[in-house]
Amino acid sequence: MLSPEEQFDVIKRGAVEIILEKDLLHKLERSYKEKRPLRVKAGFDPTAPDIHLGHTVLLEKMRQFQELGHEVIFLIGDFTAMIGDPSGKSETRKPLTEEEVRGNAKTYREQIFKILSPEKTRIAFNSEWMKKLLPEEFVRLAGRYTVARMLEREDFRERYKTGAPIGIHEFIYPLIQGYDSVVLKADVEIGGTDQKFNLLVGRELQKEYGQEPQCLVLMPLLEGTDGVKKMSKSLGNYIGITEPPDEMFGKLMSISDTLMLRYYELLSHISVKELIALKSGIEGGGVNPKDAKEALALEIAGRYYGKEAAEKAKERFGRIFREKEMPEEIPTVELKWEEEEMWVPKIMKNAGLAPSTTEAVRLIRQGGVSINEEKLSEPQSRLKPGSYIFKVGKRKFLRVAGL
Repeated sequence: MLSPEEQFDVIKRGAVEIILEKDLLHKLERSYKEKRPLRVKAGFDPTAPDIHLGHTVLLEKMRQFQELGHEVIFLIGDFTAMIGDPSGKSETRKPLTEEEVRGNAKTYREQIFKILSPEKTRIAFNSEWMKKLLPEEFVRLAGRYTVARMLEREDFRERYKTGAPIGIHEFIYPLIQGYDSVVLKADVEIGGTDQKFNLLVGRELQKEYGQEPQCLVLMPLLEGTDGVKKMSKSLGNYIGITEPPDEMFGKLMSISDTLMLRYYELLSHISVKELIALKSGIEGGGVNPKDAKEALALEIAGRYYGKEAAEKAKERFGRIFREKEMPEEIPTVELKWEEEEMWVPKIMKNAGLAPSTTEAVRLIRQGGVSINEEKLSEPQSRLKPGSYIFKVGKRKFLRVAGL
């Protein structure tokens, strides 16, 4: 088992902030001395069915805690998801239905064990205790935090100033998230920087309930493949962990050298020493960034699909994108034409080549779309029913069979 100081170095890797560092080191020292693992909590609202690499930043930090011998609690906020997390939102967020929450939670459980060890992971749902909380108990809980403290949160404060509505239920969200830490007696909570206020509420509530306050490990929000905005499916800059290995490998090879090092720090399983050596090697010219990027793409694709599938993805990437060949196998999707000639952006949206017609138009204008090996330059183009090979960007091929 690593010493408390060595454990602290592993935990600190990639973290934006630890609250408080001295307290976490003290907890690690006590855990080491008493041979009692820390209880490490991270909460996830099942707001979407698929996980992308941005979500895995917290999962990778949880995995590190597991490997250090600590108890990890993957908390699915099925109760809070029906409220809707207002963090960073300029307007009230639409809550999910119970059916949507159950479906997304099931998918989460299937996906997280691609990273976490099932034997070492405790899965909890906060509905387990929140649905049992009596009205008078809930009122007492609400009495432990003030409206003034809630309005210290930037998004609430700005909405209050501008007169934008704030639902009472939105104040309840951080309160419940904090109460989860009380129920679970968390020693440490991991969260994104956008969750800082909610995690701090957990510290305060634990003090109110006579518990030692949890330490917080705040992780950055991972930039998407554009290297600018937070990874998001709606922005089209994401890498999903269920995407085909060829797509995953190709997207990772497309990121910038600077972003590659950030992905290494937050997503790779190489050691801290290896990471330092890699950064030094790239800066000193002894390591080719392209080789390092290829190694990262192999590692991540291999994590989700196995080494053999990752190696095949690498081979196909070289053949298609370095030698400009058409892939041997192109997936086909059949579409029913809604009119005699259908608008190309609508075809792309319906075929899953773009999240929206607006995004499809943007891709065409940027010169990122080819049909039957001819680049498309006119967003208003229309096609009759037939068979067309679409190429979007450098990596995505799809045969669309129009019926």
